[in-house]
Amino acid sequence: MSYTGSSNPEYVNARVRSRRSQLYDEEEYRKLTRMGPAEIARYMEESEYEEEINALGSRYSGVDLVEYALNRNLAKQFHDVLRWSDGRLYQFVVRYLQKFDAWNIKTVIRGIYADVDKQSVDDDLIRAGEFDDRRLDQLVEAGTIEEVVNRLDGTMFGDPLAEAYEDYEETGVLVPLENAVDRAFYENLLEGLTFDEASADYRDFLRAEIDFRNARNALRLARSGADIDPAEYYIEGGKLFSASELSTLASNPDELVNRLRESSYGDDLSGALDDLEEANSLIGFERALEAALLEYSRNLGNVHPLSVAPVVSYILAKEREVENIRAIARGREAGLSEDEIEDELVIL
Repeated sequence: MSYTGSSNPEYVNARVRSRRSQLYDEEEYRKLTRMGPAEIARYMEESEYEEEINALGSRYSGVDLVEYALNRNLAKQFHDVLRWSDGRLYQFVVRYLQKFDAWNIKTVIRGIYADVDKQSVDDDLIRAGEFDDRRLDQLVEAGTIEEVVNRLDGTMFGDPLAEAYEDYEETGVLVPLENAVDRAFYENLLEGLTFDEASADYRDFLRAEIDFRNARNALRLARSGADIDPAEYYIEGGKLFSASELSTLASNPDELVNRLRESSYGDDLSGALDDLEEANSLIGFERALEAALLEYSRNLGNVHPLSVAPVVSYILAKEREVENIRAIARGREAGLSEDEIEDELVIL
């Protein structure tokens, strides 16, 4: 597929609508919360995860089987979207899927920080981004976080991580590194792209995602206790916050919610913003932000059915399905109640 030439949104969006219709709904999630990990795997075998469950079933069982099947299916689904796409649509989608390069970098860094064995880290990678297997294997084999940073030299993540590594050494928390990875991804996502009338909705979605990411990152830094100004990890490209405003709002979640409600996102996100106001923890706040972004992307996809918006909306929805099933399997293994597990889910 090429970065130039004609685009084919009608064809790709028809395929995406078909895939989206196969995603689990609320009733299916409720069924899963009453199952053990082995039962969940058997249930998945009767759905679009059949190929992955059958391929991995001889090596893994329980939660491991569920998680590895989820990751492999996610990568396959997004490789299919790229395979279907041409021209500008391909350009937009391949850029957006670099978010999994960011995911994988953070997974490796967290694994080293928590002293997780290399095989477990490798199993948690989602090979749906631009990094090839050789690059990912090199990251997994790194013995220290500093080695990871060095091995990313020359990529879009290299310089931001090198700068953030000094803050990591001073504070001992991963927030500076993780925020640097996110910032590198989002700022590169917009760099060099031109948007015409047909792709303006995609630009609006990216700005919304950056706004929500800035809000989340500012709260993470504020709650970490580290002596770091949220403005230092501000992501350029949004429309709602300036760096200085974000530093002030980070210490006042209620005001941050009000700012979102009064913004251009407010009408579309009223339900999710109600959840934001009721969130009693950073985790709850972050889940509400995810729900808000899912709702926003779905609305854009409905309004602009022949653009890239439905594709991006599907990518987010598929990611959330994987996260929901993973949370259910882990929760059941840990002995959580159905209500406790449902609190972990984001369902629209």
